[in-house]
Amino acid sequence: MRGSSETQGSRLAARWAHLGGPGRLGGVDLARGLAVLGMFAAHLLVIPDPVSWTDPSTWKALAHGRSSILFATLAGVSIGLVTGGAEPFTGAGMRIARRRLVVRAGLLWLLGVLLILTGVPVYVILPAYAILFLCAVPLTALSARALLVLAAALALAMPFVQVLLDALPMWQTPTGADLSLVLGWHYPFTTWIAFIVAGIGVARAGLTRLHVQALLVAAGVALAIAGYGMDAATGAAAEAEASSFGGAVWTAREHSTGVLEVIGSGGFALAVLGACLLLCRTAARWVVLPLRAVGAMPLTAYTLQFVVWAIVAAAVLGDSGDLAGFRALAPFWPFAAGTIAFATAWALLVGRGPLEWAVDRAARLVVRPAPKVAGIR
Repeated sequence: MRGSSETQGSRLAARWAHLGGPGRLGGVDLARGLAVLGMFAAHLLVIPDPVSWTDPSTWKALAHGRSSILFATLAGVSIGLVTGGAEPFTGAGMRIARRRLVVRAGLLWLLGVLLILTGVPVYVILPAYAILFLCAVPLTALSARALLVLAAALALAMPFVQVLLDALPMWQTPTGADLSLVLGWHYPFTTWIAFIVAGIGVARAGLTRLHVQALLVAAGVALAIAGYGMDAATGAAAEAEASSFGGAVWTAREHSTGVLEVIGSGGFALAVLGACLLLCRTAARWVVLPLRAVGAMPLTAYTLQFVVWAIVAAAVLGDSGDLAGFRALAPFWPFAAGTIAFATAWALLVGRGPLEWAVDRAARLVVRPAPKVAGIR
């Protein structure tokens, strides 16, 4: 009995170490948890726009566009961390990490296609994630400085290219419509690569360092003010955005991929990450433990949303594609509360999220390290 108790205790300690141990960046998990719930809100709530800071009822509009950009930036952070963090792998270690990223990209794309087939009427981000992972692979050896400079260049240049790409006639054909789904074109990798590169650069800068965390908040707030401020002062009206090249580029509207959205929402993502990291340096990290649990298994939480949505909508409405009908059921709070409760219980009683474990396990089985490669398991 004593041996059994000791074994159970060691297992619980291992699960706790995965979620709250010194090797875990609780602030990154918290930011991921907020991003996941923000995407739930964007999918499940009818959200007023724009945000008016004097009207709290509009604050939930922060979820539109910004939560998915936060999610993408954090994907870049994850890529940076799994390739060595502030001290990136070299040689065989980096080659193995890159190959595993390729395997993960393939699995994410396949899962994304399966979620599209559920018929749930929202754009699935996972196919875009998969392509972004592949685009990021050759960049993982760059330094923090090089990555952040590259991210800034991409953020300023690619929105101009994106307008031309979005105007291609093929997107108006049935084949183009299907292609846009399997590419995740609602989150176009051609511009969103800037968020991934920024995330990798931030991870290379050293996320455990206090001054880096403070700089993230300061720089993020400055960028957000610049992007949204310029939009408020000179941004294109909806008519100009729809009818002119300049209008399509010079906007901060959510999911526009306009240069002001990339600057403003990218800054918002950096500020949220920095604030979460700073918060988790305090005792408040225990208060936000349930949100950190969601952020520790974002793929599982994101996927479960689609599965439960499809089942409930089919059972209650007879159509998983009835967006207005499903939103009328007021599903956001049950989804959010259920996800938080599930993630917390799973993290403490079982450990790593099931899909996170499965993807990681598959990558390790497909790409095995040489016996003497240090730092890679």
